[in-house]
Amino acid sequence: MNPQAWALVRHGETAWNRASRLQGRADIPLNDTGRAQALATAEALAEAGPWDLVVSSTLGRARETARIIAHRLGTGAVVEVPALVERDYGPAEGTDIAGFDERAKAELMEAGESAASVVLRGTAALAGLASAHAGKRLVVVSHGTLIRLVLSSLRGVDHPRVENGEVVELDAGLLLDLDERLSQKR
Repeated sequence: MNPQAWALVRHGETAWNRASRLQGRADIPLNDTGRAQALATAEALAEAGPWDLVVSSTLGRARETARIIAHRLGTGAVVEVPALVERDYGPAEGTDIAGFDERAKAELMEAGESAASVVLRGTAALAGLASAHAGKRLVVVSHGTLIRLVLSSLRGVDHPRVENGEVVELDAGLLLDLDERLSQKR
């Protein structure tokens, strides 16, 4: 892993992930598989370290994943960032989407928070972290849809689904450039 890179991590598995149910803002805890995924992710990150800080969404499944990782990495307390929470799926939260095609899933997801809103919220949070922690290596634990939409926006190509416990590398320089552009618009 690039020494200037950050690690974006999707939280470990929950019962709703296993059942293909949309979670969104529902605060569903990790299951045993999710805890094992968090431990495996922590081990992989330890090999790619050192890391300076672990940051997390405020939802329990991300916080627990982050605490497991931070404990293994020895980075101290986890910093919680409310803007890193998952997309709000509104009335679609809890829906079993296993049999839905991609178009039906997309329509269902738009019943809540828009994709554009998720991108704006997520990129602003990450850009702010990049500015506040310039030169530091961060592990950021968040959620699948937020990570996928933000990466798609930053890289200009559709990013594939992010699996539970998966680590995606992100060049913090992209975020510093974004923070500078956002500051100029204010």
